[in-house]
Amino acid sequence: MKMRMLPETDYKERKRFKLFNLNLFQFREASLLSIIVVLFILLSLTTPGFLTSENLKTTLIGLTLDGIIAVGMTLVLVAAGVDLSVGSILALSGVLAGYLAYNGMNVWTASLVAMAVSLLAGFLNGFFISRIGLNPLIMTLGMMSVARGVAYVITEGAPVSITGLDPGFLFLGQGEILGIPMLVVILIVVAVIGDVLLRKSVYLRQVYYVGSNEKAARLSGIDVKKVIMMIYIVCALLAGIAGLLSLSRFSVATPTAGMGAELRAISSCVIGGASLTGGVGTITGALLGVVLVGLVNNALVLLDVSVYWQSLVTGLVLIVAVTLDVVNNRRKQKKQTI
Repeated sequence: MKMRMLPETDYKERKRFKLFNLNLFQFREASLLSIIVVLFILLSLTTPGFLTSENLKTTLIGLTLDGIIAVGMTLVLVAAGVDLSVGSILALSGVLAGYLAYNGMNVWTASLVAMAVSLLAGFLNGFFISRIGLNPLIMTLGMMSVARGVAYVITEGAPVSITGLDPGFLFLGQGEILGIPMLVVILIVVAVIGDVLLRKSVYLRQVYYVGSNEKAARLSGIDVKKVIMMIYIVCALLAGIAGLLSLSRFSVATPTAGMGAELRAISSCVIGGASLTGGVGTITGALLGVVLVGLVNNALVLLDVSVYWQSLVTGLVLIVAVTLDVVNNRRKQKKQTI
């Protein structure tokens, strides 16, 4: 369907929406960055071993996979959706590529197969949500079980250690460029491209309109179903890429990889300003949320806090972030009704 010309009132409303959200995003990102700086200083002064090159590099590398997934999750949340299958798709992608490489297939060819399967998973999510009308929570929850189950079936529940992988493939997860881990470079490239496209691309800007008011977006000529299909495919593809990078980093294909990645991604996005009701969020904010969660987890590790407490803290962060989001949405609704 072609985009029709919008009335002057619609144009003004979109312009007001754009300026309002731009100011909101900038304020949220600046506030989050300030919190990160303060936390960084406190950890540097109070936690032995935090301000060392090895710890900082390890922390950055540990953030990369969650950061890549958060880029895709941002698109989904902005469109008022949710994707609980990203962690399982990460595991399936790494397991499939690792299993095929272990059995003699070229690792690059195996990676293409894994990416194709990830795209298929995203396509199925998008198809059943946009065309059939399934609830995103239910559909992606089902896909989470299916993808993780296939990963377990392939490996029979045991990690598969792969040796003799192509050095070029290993470089993606273990190499460095000018002292910067390649994983961090990949995250930066993915985040910059995603952020620029989401802010500037006319097509990706439609995601905000779909998330804000799906009916109004449809009436204005936006192909809502196509947009929803696209964001779930992109989200799954990025999760699949994260799985391949995990394989490259550890040279091990394990069906337990990516456990909890979906919750960490959602937490980071909401902390960074995304709303579960859609229409709001930026990739920059999501990455800042990833950094904040990563710093908290790193501090817990350095303080010898049990890994179980780390999971508890992640859960509490998610609850607090969602609660603040709900309270903020209620305030907005009250202002609109006044």
